[in-house]
Amino acid sequence: MEKLALDVLDMYLIHWPVKGKYNETWRALENLYAEGRVRAIGVSNFLQHQLEDLISNANIVPMLNQIEFHPYLTQPGLVEYRKHNKIQVQAWAPLMQGRIFEVEELKILAKKYGKSPVHIVIRWNLQKGILTIPKSVKKHRIGDNADVFDFELSQDDMLLIDDLNKNERLGPDPDNFDF
Repeated sequence: MEKLALDVLDMYLIHWPVKGKYNETWRALENLYAEGRVRAIGVSNFLQHQLEDLISNANIVPMLNQIEFHPYLTQPGLVEYRKHNKIQVQAWAPLMQGRIFEVEELKILAKKYGKSPVHIVIRWNLQKGILTIPKSVKKHRIGDNADVFDFELSQDDMLLIDDLNKNERLGPDPDNFDF
């Protein structure tokens, strides 16, 4: 906190579910939250069974789970689980590290709505209730990425994107990551 020159952090996350360590780490986050030093606490890359274990030992349910989420990895069971436990999901790699431009169905939807595949995927996330922060280092793209509030995807188009799921990870698998 001193290095950041802050009295309070907005959000503090456990980055990976390291077996045998995340429950102890979570207790430390709960203490920081109780002391008012952190406004919200959450996790990253937790699968449902890891969340269930964490919650069974916790006083506070994680407020956010930051997961890999994109058209080729929709994790429907995990997304449904979060609804029942009031855990906000935030997508990382929502644009599939640029691979969305290779997905023919997204190009067709982009043309249909007069938008880009980026807009289609961001809008899909928003309509699913998923927070999404697409990565970009180019200032003009950062502003352009916000141009998603003047249209809505139809239910059929939402399902079309959902059906692109291949359970294909771009990043490490939380169950098989070598810590």
